[in-house]
Amino acid sequence: MRVAHDYGMIQHGASDTSAVRAAFFIDPALKVRAMVYYPMSNGRSVEEFLRMLQAMQTSDQHDVATPEGWQPGDKAVLPPPATLAEADARAKRSPDSVDWYFSRTELPRKPAPRAKAPKKRPSGK
Repeated sequence: MRVAHDYGMIQHGASDTSAVRAAFFIDPALKVRAMVYYPMSNGRSVEEFLRMLQAMQTSDQHDVATPEGWQPGDKAVLPPPATLAEADARAKRSPDSVDWYFSRTELPRKPAPRAKAPKKRPSGK
C-alpha cells in the first residue's frame, strides 16, 4: 500500500485499493521507466506489459528504439546520427535507411536455450 501511495497510484480521496489501476515499470536504480493507467471499466494486458518490458530491455542493451507493436525478432530503430559524416556512412552501409535520420536494424538473435540433461534418480538399490 505504501508503494501505491508513494508513486501516486491511488487517487486522492479513494477509500480502498480498488482505485489502483496503474502499472509502473521501475528499474533496479529505482527510476520510473513507464507508467500505464487503466480505467476501472477496462482490463489490463499482461502480454503488453511483457512486450514493453522486453522492448525496454532491448533498448538498453542495444542502444536502439523500438517502434509501436515491436516484438522480439523485429527490426529496431537506430538513434539519429550525430554528425553529417555519420549520416553518410550509415546511408552507405545500411540498406534499411528511410532517410538520413531514420534507419532500422536487425538485432542479434539470442541462441536457443540449451536443454538440460535430466537428473539421474537414485536407484535405491
